[in-house]
Amino acid sequence: MSIQDCSIIKLPKIVDSRGNLSFIEGGRHIPFAIKRIYYLYDIPSAGTRGEHAHKELCQLIIAISGSFDILIDDGSNRKTLTLNEPNEGLFITNMIWREITNFSKDAVCMVLASEYYDENDYFRTYEDFLKAAKGEED
Repeated sequence: MSIQDCSIIKLPKIVDSRGNLSFIEGGRHIPFAIKRIYYLYDIPSAGTRGEHAHKELCQLIIAISGSFDILIDDGSNRKTLTLNEPNEGLFITNMIWREITNFSKDAVCMVLASEYYDENDYFRTYEDFLKAAKGEED
């Protein structure tokens, strides 16, 4: 996979004088069925989250509140994007290293995942990820 396989997905936004509403339907707005949802909050502005890649799992990452930056890396190319709209999400395919940084004070990062949690699906070190990305995995 490459970072070109990752993209910002605009989610439906219904504007109303009472407040806006956005929604996500797995397999319709995003290219996978949602098996897990989790969210990060109260993260120190100097904190870093992520710092891993997945062998199979895909994700949609959304800044529900506030903002943060996401570095995506396919082993050959790197790109940093800022998420700050609750009706936009970054689709990250498998085999992409990600690091989430620069959290605003009110940031809430919601993640929709294509698979249930499985520790064996993770590359926890960048070195292990690079080996796999280059086809050198044991």
